[in-house]
Amino acid sequence: MFERKLVRRTRDGSFEVRLGEEERTVLRDVLPQLKAALQGDASADPAFRRLFPVAYAQDPEHEAEYRALVGDELTAGRIANIDTVLATVDASKLTEDELFAWMGAVNDLRLVLGTRLDVSEESDLHVDASHPDAPVYALYAYLGWLLEHLVDAVS
Repeated sequence: MFERKLVRRTRDGSFEVRLGEEERTVLRDVLPQLKAALQGDASADPAFRRLFPVAYAQDPEHEAEYRALVGDELTAGRIANIDTVLATVDASKLTEDELFAWMGAVNDLRLVLGTRLDVSEESDLHVDASHPDAPVYALYAYLGWLLEHLVDAVS
């Protein structure tokens, strides 16, 4: 059976986005939480280690210099991606730049959640609904599915 694409490139080079209201609401709800964490001291939170990997593990001095040079820029870029998604979350069409911002924000959120859940390639993401983290696992799975559609649209 033919499945309609969630995100597809149009003839004019923009991207048509077919998200339901519930999906848009999820993004509206969770992305401000990620933004708030990034505006705090996210690099000190172990859940953010995938967003702020150590560049110089054996040299704390170089690591501090690296953080001073690029840390604010990396954070600002992530926040800008979130702002773009929040500004366009109700749009039915996105520019290529907006789509890439969506990819970045969705991937960042997915990485943070995956780290919090300690997800690995061997992890079983199907947890019982009674599991205390079941909603977080469901969100993680949804973000992976959405990211796949976003990436497929530009491929």
